[in-house]
Amino acid sequence: MKVASLATLAKVTVGVLLLWAGPSAQAAEVQGLGLVSLKSSFDVLVPQFEQATGHRVTINYDGSSDLLKRFVAGERFDVALASSLFMDRLIKEGKVAAGTRADLARVAIGVGVKKGAPRPDISTADAFKRALLKAKSVSHASEGPSGVYLQTLLKRLGISEEMQPKLRPVPGGPFVVGPVAKGEVELAIITIPFIVLNPGADLVGPLPDELQEYVVYSAGVSPTARDSSAATALLRHISAPRAAPVYRSQGLDPISR
Repeated sequence: MKVASLATLAKVTVGVLLLWAGPSAQAAEVQGLGLVSLKSSFDVLVPQFEQATGHRVTINYDGSSDLLKRFVAGERFDVALASSLFMDRLIKEGKVAAGTRADLARVAIGVGVKKGAPRPDISTADAFKRALLKAKSVSHASEGPSGVYLQTLLKRLGISEEMQPKLRPVPGGPFVVGPVAKGEVELAIITIPFIVLNPGADLVGPLPDELQEYVVYSAGVSPTARDSSAATALLRHISAPRAAPVYRSQGLDPISR
């Protein structure tokens, strides 16, 4: 092979290696809008992505109710991080490109009480029903997927009317456990990580298997993303198998792929 050809081949090879090994020469800014329940996971995953690609990522987090308002108000984003229930709505409204959706992880709904308080029996559907009827008050997310499911579950158990005066709806996950930790509300029903992460609360346990409803967290790219390739790269990173240990460490169950 001629020397000139070898030199050309060497340059091409080095270029390919740099493309795979180093940060992107075209670094982009990626703006995310997502649920606060995913923050602890992304606090680990996002820096990994930034270091590997050179892109910069900023994610604004909020509880389910306030996040809904921000999407409805048309706040700009490149990547949406929400419950699958709300992701379906964003796709239907054209705010997220349907072909970009990726389910990341799921989490079970559980019951929490004030730290040190007696833990009611919720091991079966009948026991859970009795615990609800006996409780003086129950906090839940007003518009979050766990709160929406609770209303459906109360009807299924035939106790919706009896429970309505006891319910204490709040804007989102972070606010559900707080009143319980302070002793202002008896029970909290919310996804389990919110209970576990509050030092003033104890996890009674997940809902009984026959009543359990998993909340699935999803991601998607906006059709108007400033840099769709960078946004898609972030989506691939947070949905890749190597992200699974991070989700597990934060109490989430990764979606198998």
